[in-house]
Amino acid sequence: MSDRRSFLKSGGLALAAGAAGVAAGASGSAAAAPAVVAGRVADLPKARGPRLVVLGGGTSGLTIAKYAKKEFPQFDVVLVEKRDMYSSCFTSNLWYAGLITLENLANHSFLDAAVNNKYTYFNATATGLDRAGKTLATSEGDIKYDYLVIAPGISYDFAKIGVDDIDAQTALRQTYPGGFISPTEHVTLHRKIREFEGGVFIQTVPSGNYRCLPAPYERACLIASLIKKNKIKGKVVLLDANPEVTIKAEGFHAAFDQLYKGILEYKPGVAVKGVDVAKRTIETDFDSYQFDDAAIYPNVRASTLIEQFGLVAPATKSNQKEADIDTRFYNVVGDPHVYVTGDSRPHPYSKSANTSNTEAHYIAKVLAARAQGKEISWTTPETICYSVVNAFPMEAISVKAHYVYDAGKDAITGFSPDTQVFNNRDAAKGQATLEWAKGLYRDMFNA
Repeated sequence: MSDRRSFLKSGGLALAAGAAGVAAGASGSAAAAPAVVAGRVADLPKARGPRLVVLGGGTSGLTIAKYAKKEFPQFDVVLVEKRDMYSSCFTSNLWYAGLITLENLANHSFLDAAVNNKYTYFNATATGLDRAGKTLATSEGDIKYDYLVIAPGISYDFAKIGVDDIDAQTALRQTYPGGFISPTEHVTLHRKIREFEGGVFIQTVPSGNYRCLPAPYERACLIASLIKKNKIKGKVVLLDANPEVTIKAEGFHAAFDQLYKGILEYKPGVAVKGVDVAKRTIETDFDSYQFDDAAIYPNVRASTLIEQFGLVAPATKSNQKEADIDTRFYNVVGDPHVYVTGDSRPHPYSKSANTSNTEAHYIAKVLAARAQGKEISWTTPETICYSVVNAFPMEAISVKAHYVYDAGKDAITGFSPDTQVFNNRDAAKGQATLEWAKGLYRDMFNA
């Protein structure tokens, strides 16, 4: 019980929505986004039923494409994804430490997922949305839809860490990537971590509801584990904008103190206010930190597509430019044909793979029901998350959480009483981490 209270106290603060503003007038109204279309029809077969277009092939999008078709076989499902190969963000930290191979992350095909689950994969980039005409514009032509799911993930918000200049943002993005969006970031970080020869390696943790709350702490532990194993004369400095570890605090602190004393230095309540890439210096409210290498994780916001499409929620609902959607059913307010899911939604859920996956199962049922003129009851997503805190041997801690919806407030008000945190690290949970990831891949890609 004390573990759960600790989780609620620290994790709940990190998950809560903030109060910074978004542009005045941004809303979910049908007139908010200009009717930008490509002017030519995409090369797709004629729809053989209500067309469901899913924009974004991450955990949320892949799961919805598969399960909406299973729930309502009459759907003609088209997955629109700009990448031609899939690579996951979850478990990428394990690759840095040599616990899995790159093949584990990237050996998954959009084509296979589409064939296995009887939908169409369309390799294109979204360029505009005409909600009045129910048309998604892409680089490969316009697609008419009956239902549209937008699941584009996150973007970084460099201004919130004091990096406003575009040149500085570009230098930071390329030189010290956060490692929470694109596969190329993972490749660069893998090289940096594996080639680190000594000195100070800084890992930052942003404030707000960022993608994968425990991941920066896990990464710091795994870098420290490599330093310890290879007897490198260096240390990891973990600069956390939050006043405490945001999730599984007891388990992470035990790893910091028992495994990495003198190797990992944890500094809570230290928000990044500026970065000088050339001088390799991070500025905070009170101090400057010099580093030899770094993974600088900026604050996050919803994908810029949400803003481009005119779907941004008012400031009272989101300070991360997330979408203005119905709390229970995920449709854009006032539009039952357009839905926003995954990390661009404003809910105070963890922005994590398991949450997006279980949430997507529910949304597939919502779509299937509505296509048949029915409604279903709200169902909580589930957050199951393993964090590997020791690489040699591979040991992990974990959490299992559900959420509570308050109908009176029309809001998600916190974690359910059955939430459990398992802060004792062991090899069994280390192995379970690998099985958990395999299960997610099977659920997205296999029939």
